[in-house]
Amino acid sequence: NSGVWPESESFNDAGMGPVPATWKGICQTGDDFNSTHCNRKIIGARYYVKGYEAYYGPLNRSTDYLSPRDKDGHGTHTASIAVGRRVRSASALGGFAAGTASGGAPLARLAVYKVCWPIPGQGKENGNTCFEADMLAAMDQAVADGVHVLSISIGTKASLDYAADGIAIGSLHAAKNDIVVVCSAGNNGPAPKTLSNPAPWIITVGASTVDREFVSAVSLGNGQKIPGETLTPYKLKKKKKKLYPLARGSQVSNSTTPKDLLDQCMPGSLSPEKTAGKIIFCLRGNGTRIGKGMEVKRAGGIGYILGNSKLNGKLVAVDPHFLPATAVTYENSLKILDYIDSTEDPRAYIIPAKTVVGTKPAPSMAVFTSRGPNTISPDVLKPDVTAPGVNILAAWSEASSPTKMAVDSRVVKYNILSGTSMSCPHIAGAAALLKAVHRNWTSAAIRSAIVTTATTTNKEGAPITESMGGGPADPFQFGAGHFRPTKAVDPGLVYDASYEDYVLFLCSSNGTNNNITAFTSAKCPENPPSPADLNYPSLQIKQLNKSVTVVRTVTNVGNGNSTYFAKTKPPPGISIEISPPVLRFDSSGQKMSFSIVVSKNEQFRVNNGTNTNSTFVFGWYTWSDGIHNVASPIAINAA
Repeated sequence: NSGVWPESESFNDAGMGPVPATWKGICQTGDDFNSTHCNRKIIGARYYVKGYEAYYGPLNRSTDYLSPRDKDGHGTHTASIAVGRRVRSASALGGFAAGTASGGAPLARLAVYKVCWPIPGQGKENGNTCFEADMLAAMDQAVADGVHVLSISIGTKASLDYAADGIAIGSLHAAKNDIVVVCSAGNNGPAPKTLSNPAPWIITVGASTVDREFVSAVSLGNGQKIPGETLTPYKLKKKKKKLYPLARGSQVSNSTTPKDLLDQCMPGSLSPEKTAGKIIFCLRGNGTRIGKGMEVKRAGGIGYILGNSKLNGKLVAVDPHFLPATAVTYENSLKILDYIDSTEDPRAYIIPAKTVVGTKPAPSMAVFTSRGPNTISPDVLKPDVTAPGVNILAAWSEASSPTKMAVDSRVVKYNILSGTSMSCPHIAGAAALLKAVHRNWTSAAIRSAIVTTATTTNKEGAPITESMGGGPADPFQFGAGHFRPTKAVDPGLVYDASYEDYVLFLCSSNGTNNNITAFTSAKCPENPPSPADLNYPSLQIKQLNKSVTVVRTVTNVGNGNSTYFAKTKPPPGISIEISPPVLRFDSSGQKMSFSIVVSKNEQFRVNNGTNTNSTFVFGWYTWSDGIHNVASPIAINAA
């Protein structure tokens, strides 16, 4: 990723044993980094820059370290989510989210492969760039070094054909060595068909919320109290009347500001004469959330309210702004705007933020999480699962700042970020724990255990919701649901697959040998099995005309003597038949196969209302022995 800040307390090695003798990695020296920065926790660190420098020329070493050291923060953050040690009294700027920080597998070892670098001429807040050649070189080296799990919080703007996808190629090399590869689904939602990393040999992870908010309401002059959220440590001074003048961006803009940007508070757009001493309401859309607040501060505003646009829905983005500020949902934006427009003297007060745990509903899907259907492999349902990816506290680089902006001189040890970059290492940490408990499990078995034990209900027992309209989410957002690592330890049955299975899948997916040469020298058989028959723990049917039959095989990893019964939950007008409907195992490790027949009834009609997934409907099938529920989602294109 972007490297690591080795001094972080999250990477201390107190009480850890010697480095495993099987480890072949190194700690590569470079700018401000040498072998002493590794320990019994960070046991490997390398950097890859040849692809980047071939395109951009030599790295500007004032913008990043030519070494594994992290000047950005992203790599440190994601690494500590996966394997960070338990650190007491951790918190973000302003003391938010205070408590004990811990990664998913705090005693796992960490090796860092830095492949992402600054984009010349752009600020770090705009993200960095990671070249395919550098990523593939790093992944192949990680395989050679002896890693067990690869956590890759990197996505693409659009899905790539596998032959052009360095992560897909590298992760297949990893799968050949039974290494678990976990990747982010991407942050390009809520539109459909926006997935990154859709290959079936990768665990692809969406992002959802946790039951913690940083509440900071707005008191309006009409007595209304509008809920908001923020990570801003600054507070408005209290005064007797408590309320300050309130205006919307369009009321305090310069005369030169374009009409369509009037409420956007873009840099240089606000008039200091009109803005001074006021709380300013700005809408999301153009520009950055932090940048809007900086513009309000530049123009003399004393506070800032960031309003969601319709596209942002109910998920509020929290940020460490430079002045007292809060952010509100689209629905609440309209309430504030109605109030401003209804009175000659609008007034407000931003109540200082505090951390609140136990908020509802949780989890719910992040609006930004990339969605299916999978367009690269239309027989494979993606993403696989969802995990916490909204407002996650984790370790940070002290050479960066909370906002990553050049003008931000604040330094923090821990920072709060959102994205599928944050959810991916949650699953990687869980995979490391599963690998430790079940050393003989394949990478496919670990994926299967995580997928089939996920839940589609929130903490209240209701369906997990999406954050646009608040309706039920679907498998194109959460895959099989929210992961449950304690359940995944004992899944009952697993859907296993080998490297050879993936090669056959590629053979039948492409129909020719053309693309497969990017991955392997293996030759394709004349009649490879259908790609729909890859032994995957879920199913996407790319086109259901009358009926489709696929075959699956489960391996018993539970008690020797067990009987599993099939249950189906088909969408209206569709039937799902499992044959045989009962599986009787008499030993652990035993495999049994079954067929799934999905048929369209004559009276079937696609009626998804406002569902953006148009012609897709969703069903489930589950194997249960009374203790284990091995659940698999099915996405069906039934048009």
